[in-house]
Amino acid sequence: MRQSPANRILILIKTDGPQLAAAIGDALGISGEAARQQLSKMAEEGLVESVTVAAAGRGRPRQLWHLTASGNRQFPDGHAELTANLLGTLVEQLGPAALDTVISAREAETLQRYRRELGNADNLASRVEALAAIRTREGYMADHWQEADGSFMLVENHCPICAAAAACSGFCRSELETFRAVLGADIERSEHILLGARRCAYRVTPR
Repeated sequence: MRQSPANRILILIKTDGPQLAAAIGDALGISGEAARQQLSKMAEEGLVESVTVAAAGRGRPRQLWHLTASGNRQFPDGHAELTANLLGTLVEQLGPAALDTVISAREAETLQRYRRELGNADNLASRVEALAAIRTREGYMADHWQEADGSFMLVENHCPICAAAAACSGFCRSELETFRAVLGADIERSEHILLGARRCAYRVTPR
């Protein structure tokens, strides 16, 4: 995605969630008014929309800018419609067991590849960092950090296989099991795009 002001705004909201125009201006190095003008233009194109939220205390209501469904579609979708249709045809022609076989094969291949790439990561912190880098390369816009209690967060701001996951929850279950195996840690999914969250988030705890 080219780094035009509009694309930078799309990436910012996609990565960090709903934003104030002033915060977007700060991030882009422009004035809040210039950011509002850009946002208004993007709203006319159907990419973003503002939602008014009450401020804490007696402050004035604030306008937070969100991505619309059209805005989210600016990010790679992994050939969503084709994928969903192929999965439906597979189950229809060969039965659910065939799809389970495909998911299991994909899980085994992914696990082998991830373990190979994480071969030099000798502790959990470095494995989480390396996994986040791999997932970003694969289109998941991943981030990670360590919490005060010593656990780690792995966050994916985009799901390029969302259509496949929506058609078959087995893909999400498979990815969670792959993360647990490759990181050698306990992992809980705390946010899930398919359940309406804006991202998928995983809490990683040492065993």
